[in-house]
Amino acid sequence: MAEHHLRLSSTLVSNVGYVRPNNQDSGLAGSHIIAVADGMGGHAGGDTASTIAIRTLSHLERGRQHHENIDSVVETLEKSILAAHDAIVGNAKKERQLSGMGTTVDAVCLVRGYWVLAHIGDSRAYLLREGQLIRATKDHSYVQHLIDTGRITPIEAKNHPQRNVVMRVLGDFDIDPHPDISVRLAHPGDRWLLCSDGLSGSLEDDTIADSLRDITNREECVQKLVNMALKAGSTDNVTAVIGDATLTGQRGLHASATRPYSGLQTPLIGGAAAEALASIADVIHRPVVSAPPLVEDISPAQKAALLLSNRGLDNQPAAAQGMAVAAPTDTVKAPDQLPDINRLQKGQQVAVPQDEKPEEPVADTGEIPIVTKRDGSVATDPSNPIVTAAISKQREAVDRDLHRRRHHERVHILVGILLFLAAIGILGAVAAHWTQSQYYLSESDGYVAIYQGVPTNLFGMRLSHEVDRSRVAVSSLPANWRQQLANGIGADSYQEARQHLTTIEEQSRQASQPTTVPAPSSLQPSTTPLPAQQDRTQDLGQTSTQPAATGVAK
Repeated sequence: MAEHHLRLSSTLVSNVGYVRPNNQDSGLAGSHIIAVADGMGGHAGGDTASTIAIRTLSHLERGRQHHENIDSVVETLEKSILAAHDAIVGNAKKERQLSGMGTTVDAVCLVRGYWVLAHIGDSRAYLLREGQLIRATKDHSYVQHLIDTGRITPIEAKNHPQRNVVMRVLGDFDIDPHPDISVRLAHPGDRWLLCSDGLSGSLEDDTIADSLRDITNREECVQKLVNMALKAGSTDNVTAVIGDATLTGQRGLHASATRPYSGLQTPLIGGAAAEALASIADVIHRPVVSAPPLVEDISPAQKAALLLSNRGLDNQPAAAQGMAVAAPTDTVKAPDQLPDINRLQKGQQVAVPQDEKPEEPVADTGEIPIVTKRDGSVATDPSNPIVTAAISKQREAVDRDLHRRRHHERVHILVGILLFLAAIGILGAVAAHWTQSQYYLSESDGYVAIYQGVPTNLFGMRLSHEVDRSRVAVSSLPANWRQQLANGIGADSYQEARQHLTTIEEQSRQASQPTTVPAPSSLQPSTTPLPAQQDRTQDLGQTSTQPAATGVAK
């Protein structure tokens, strides 16, 4: 009787949705690992972060973990996620436009009859077992924290204004990047759903459970879930990966020399990571295919018409669908290394590993180096001592580059500060020279004085000093002069200031002298008598000789 073992069969769909301008989600559906990453950090940052995460995890699809114990796989999975975190941070430091990028990660590996689950962020992993849906992850989000502390209810969390705030994530943030890792025994018929919050935030768990339970075909099921999330009003990218545990014979587990990938599905890459097919193919060392596009729901009658007319996408050859397929290289030696291109849908692309590899370690992925051994085999496992050494060299190079950049930045900042201080000094010297060429008249201890400088203060420092003082009391001057002295009477030179002072002194002296009317120098008696006197003289027969009155007009 043949011995049976479990194998993982998976598929995925990733869609940009109706609101976002680009897809920042990434997904991986393979025979050994399935994963979802929801990127964040702007137009370029989110794409890059989620791609790095999927590309870094993709080395687990090579299946070496099937020959290792569970503890080793747990350690490898955690190291891979931390390596992705380091790579995201390194890229963010090298390119300013990527600053602040990050990504969630959910990944499930099937290893020797056990599921190994890694989780960080608010993407979710659901397990359907014997018809019951289990939410296998707990959101690392602010609203989940509020729920756990009893401050809000799960219903209130759906409309909370901070429902998109994550508290743990991989990326350029000062938070814990270690994932939650759990291990559970795998059962035949187990069905996993990994999804971004564009799906889980739009559909209720009961709706998800019904779809996973009722739609046995995983391709139809994943299409249905994504379509339902979009129709439910999701405003985010929507990505879903479904993985089923199926029984297979002992022979189906092992590849032969002539058929190295016999029994294994071609890995699917979706979302932003689909732009990096070639580099992921190099990491897995197998051909990879971009995930099928989302097909909007059609009625049963339309679906039957398509099948009757033989126009279904699955039945058309690739050329008739306008599919872009990368030409295979010499690396592909066995026919079953390439997927059946006649079953690919329009828009799907294929990438195969490069033919030649360098003899020295090289960071082709930008995350975990691809190291070619002397025997020609490739190592990408971060637990491998050779890869660990290559990672150390890579990090040293990044640190050296970062140190050099920071040194240059410090030098530029220092030069900028010196130039700024020099400019301030020059402006200060020019201003000081100008102020000392100016003079003005003002009051000093109640008297009019001449000052050199300008009548103002700068940061508490007076920009003038007294050079001469007169004996003219300010109180003896008219009101208009006192007002002008209070504001300062300006002069362009000391001589001009002296002229102003002389004018004030003269006016002050004139104001202090009394006003007089001069008397005549001599007075003669009047010989012409007044009319009345004439009459009186005539009457008396005499002539008056009395002089007129004299005096000083005051």
